Amino acid sequence: MRYKVTFVIGLAVGYVLGTRAGRERYEQLKKSAREVAQTPAVRNAAETAGQAGRAYAGKAFAAVGDKVGDKLPGSLAGRVRTLRGRGGSGGEDEWGTSNT
Repeated sequence: MRYKVTFVIGLAVGYVLGTRAGRERYEQLKKSAREVAQTPAVRNAAETAGQAGRAYAGKAFAAVGDKVGDKLPGSLAGRVRTLRGRGGSGGEDEWGTSNT
């Protein structure tokens, strides 16, 4: 019984010390990740990826809308036509980002 209690106490002490060290390391990693995310190169790459994603999503939306649009119920087809009309402006969307 004495060995079991000693083992449990050792396990508890190891857990407490490990979580403290783990939390400090986690905070270091979080700070480093935040600093990297704020660099201009990373921000430019993220913006470029976002613009490319919006462009591909617009093309996919148009392709699916053309193929499926006739098969949709009337109420949904009207919404698709409304969305298609909004997306073709090429300007900025409601969030202030370019729709290229």
